[in-house]
Amino acid sequence: MAMLQDDAMAGGWQEPRATAVLVLADGTVLEGFGLGATGESTGEVCFNTAMTGYEEILTDPSYAGQIITFTFPHIGNVGVNDEDIETVNMAASAEVRGIIVHANVTEPSNWRATRHLDAWLKARGIVGLSGIDTRALTALIREKGMPNAVIAHDPAGDFDIERLKKRAAEVPSMDGLDLVPLVGTTQRYEWDETTWVLGQGYGRREGEARHHVVAVDYGVKRNILRLLAARGCKVTVVPATATAEDVLALSPDGVFLSNGPGDPAATGEYAVPLIRTLLDRKVPTFGICLGHQMLGLAVGAKTAKMHQGHHGANHPVKDHTTGKVEIVSMNHGFAIDRDSLPENAEETHVSLFDGSNCGIALKDRPAFSVQHHPEASPGPQDSHYLFDRFVEMMDRHKPATERA
Repeated sequence: MAMLQDDAMAGGWQEPRATAVLVLADGTVLEGFGLGATGESTGEVCFNTAMTGYEEILTDPSYAGQIITFTFPHIGNVGVNDEDIETVNMAASAEVRGIIVHANVTEPSNWRATRHLDAWLKARGIVGLSGIDTRALTALIREKGMPNAVIAHDPAGDFDIERLKKRAAEVPSMDGLDLVPLVGTTQRYEWDETTWVLGQGYGRREGEARHHVVAVDYGVKRNILRLLAARGCKVTVVPATATAEDVLALSPDGVFLSNGPGDPAATGEYAVPLIRTLLDRKVPTFGICLGHQMLGLAVGAKTAKMHQGHHGANHPVKDHTTGKVEIVSMNHGFAIDRDSLPENAEETHVSLFDGSNCGIALKDRPAFSVQHHPEASPGPQDSHYLFDRFVEMMDRHKPATERA
């Protein structure tokens, strides 16, 4: 009571001062409380509906150039660790531009945690904001689409709002942006780490390789490479700018086209020629996410920017080849226009949320791809069969002398 009386004598209730703001391109300003790195960052605001896996999301190279709004209110409560990272090169700067959460981040409550999310965000240079109505922001994105914005964190709460509005209005559209150079490798490397096992951690591929897979890195996630290695594949990762001569010189049994960020049409300017050569040579090819879109572009299909995109770990997708429905993880703001698919491309998967294309297979070439992320295991392993399909495809297309 004495404290309340003191507050009253001092002028009444004191509202806490905002230490972070999100300023949208249309001038909308949302105030909250800062976490993670201080400073400003710009990007496209999307929402992610996943209830778990925030560390994997924040290290997924496909989120380059984006500010992620988590619809689940309690983010950060299990801390972070070094085993759930998806970025191959953590020495590179983070390309996720910001994080928005509803509730204040609590102390970690998980036996695997090695660090508080706030400390990890600071170390990665990621600006964060908490304490806003993320449901309202999500509803805004659903109605108006993914807006460009500035996210800013200042412990003193000093913001030049008019300047931030101007900066937000000048953020370039994701249309036409090739963001792969920000996240992809610049040199070739080998990968032999396999999937995680409780009590053992990650393993290593042992013995003679069953197949040699060349993975084209548009922003590849670690668990994709692990699932290939776990199936006995020797995996060689090459840059997105690798030429057909570079790839074919490695004598691959199959080629994997990875996930990645940005406008697929922009990346396709240099990525499509390689893929067309692989298709002409009938090299078994498998693509995920951006790799799916690259395969579509290579056969003459078109891609288009989506209104709000698909970002989450609870998306139902139907596989027409089996009739089964899978619960999958998705992260994409562009999609293949099914009406532009050529006759030799069959639609294999479709989103049960909005009917958009989620997979194709070529009728005259050993190639297929999916829009979703089978390696992310939200189902938890509903879609791992796709890696088996790829291995079986390589089995079928090996020279007869090797199959004997």
